[in-house]
Amino acid sequence: MGFFRDHSMPIRKKFVAGNWKMNTTLAEAKALGAAVAKGVGTDSKVTVAVCPPYPWLSAVGDTIKGSSVVLGAQNVHFEKKGAFTGEVSPAMLLEAGCTYAIIGHSERRHILGERESVINHKVHTALEEGLHVILCMGETLSERERNLQERVFQRQVFAACAGLTDEQFHRIVIAYEPVWAIGTGKVATPEQAQDAHKFVRSKLKQLYGDKIAEATPIIYGGSVTPENTAGLMSQPDVDGALVGGASLKADSFLAIVKAAGVV
Repeated sequence: MGFFRDHSMPIRKKFVAGNWKMNTTLAEAKALGAAVAKGVGTDSKVTVAVCPPYPWLSAVGDTIKGSSVVLGAQNVHFEKKGAFTGEVSPAMLLEAGCTYAIIGHSERRHILGERESVINHKVHTALEEGLHVILCMGETLSERERNLQERVFQRQVFAACAGLTDEQFHRIVIAYEPVWAIGTGKVATPEQAQDAHKFVRSKLKQLYGDKIAEATPIIYGGSVTPENTAGLMSQPDVDGALVGGASLKADSFLAIVKAAGVV
């Protein structure tokens, strides 16, 4: 964990979330949830969340009861209820046992075309209804090759967080996910991740001041493995990981959690 020069600032707890994406059968999801819960137990050194597909939320929620693992959803709709066929509201997720919802994942931005205004609307609705938010942002390969990553971070931070109150910010985790590193086996170096996280935190300071900027966890997502976790987590502004493929196997996910807890 990182410590800060100003001891009035809070210490950020490491946060590791597993995004299972559109994977697992019901049996596989229940077995994976149970194995993660058993491995984590009631240890509170790291906040651990698992984010199964929508149909398995309640079943996985049952398997993690009694542990310190919390349940998250991979998405949420921007309206509280209504005629939105195929969508899922924050209230539904809460009733299914969710604490967190992932919003703005790169696959939803770049494959499904979610706009910044939609992401901001989702963030507001989720927080108003009582969810915590894992807010994703990051640059594409072409944006990095043109050295535009800081411009992208600034746009995404200001757009996604517009209009939030200080209280609402206490329920946000920001996930930096370089799009070029997701599912590719490539990973940002610890130094690249630190530079990105430090810049995002500087934008939060401009928006909300030092206290909120220092308290907000900024986690890394992009081909995270047990082998590269320690190097990433050793950076002062890297507060955890949003794990994709490695979260589908309990052993690898638990190794990441363990590595995050000892850095």
